[in-house]
Amino acid sequence: MSNLEARPVENPCGATDNPDMVLLEERDVPLGGVRAMHVSRTLPQRTIPTVGAWCFLDRFGPEHTDMLVLPHPHTGLQTVTWPLAGEIRHRDSLGSDVLVRPSQLNLMTAGPGIAHSEVSQGDSPLLHGLQLWVALPDSGNGIAPAFEQHADLPVAEGDGWRALVALGDLDGAASPATTFTPLVGAQLDLDPGATAQIGLRPGFEHAVLVLDGAFEVAGTPLAPGPLLYLGLGRDRLDLASATGGRAFLIGGEPFREDLVMWWNFIARSHDEIVAAREAWERDDTTRFPTVPGHGTDRIPAPPIPPLRLTPRRRG
Repeated sequence: MSNLEARPVENPCGATDNPDMVLLEERDVPLGGVRAMHVSRTLPQRTIPTVGAWCFLDRFGPEHTDMLVLPHPHTGLQTVTWPLAGEIRHRDSLGSDVLVRPSQLNLMTAGPGIAHSEVSQGDSPLLHGLQLWVALPDSGNGIAPAFEQHADLPVAEGDGWRALVALGDLDGAASPATTFTPLVGAQLDLDPGATAQIGLRPGFEHAVLVLDGAFEVAGTPLAPGPLLYLGLGRDRLDLASATGGRAFLIGGEPFREDLVMWWNFIARSHDEIVAAREAWERDDTTRFPTVPGHGTDRIPAPPIPPLRLTPRRRG
């Protein structure tokens, strides 16, 4: 999914009863003009730009809409598409052409450059899901562009709860997906009235986003919308839900590299961003090969603001 937010506005972070945790409020972002599909964005934030290497988190839907995201570029990241309802056709400059379906992981590694498109299937289908980005070390230099789809993901489960592990490992279940830094991403499902204690790595920082239902996460009530940042040092995640529902857990070792993020590019300097934009605008097919099936249609890069882009750092 392309980041079409021209002037990002940072939301204040909310307090919780636990001083180790921070509630990161969502903000509404339209994608693509007047007939825009809207997403709820909870990463990045000014005070907490990353959770591990996770640096971007959009939730879209549930809504009946048509998604048409024309070819656009990425650098320095992995895109993680996690649909909850609906089907999306993914095509990329590697020649991949697949349907993205619920409970399947679709992972695209940009390396120094890749392009892709995303188009919903059917007439105004019900779409619901997540789009996340993972920052690659060293701007993705030396990492080859790639795409992989995993339909059979490992499960950790207990009495009344189930965790579908998309990336990394959780409570003994390890995903086959390719990662370049230690991290975890998993969908958590609880039955009505269930509680769960899920083992975590204390060296990771973690955050939880509720997708539907109402939860208590580490003793804090949490509804769909904001992202609850849990901090470092936890060896378990305590969950409870009177209603039952779904949530998504992200985490990883704190990402120590400075990130310069602009549009769909992640780099380490202003000049790297400028070079990537110029390559896309001049249709440099060496860096960003053509996405088959779209002719000359593509999303143009917006103008870079008249200032030097600086790294996102924690407040």
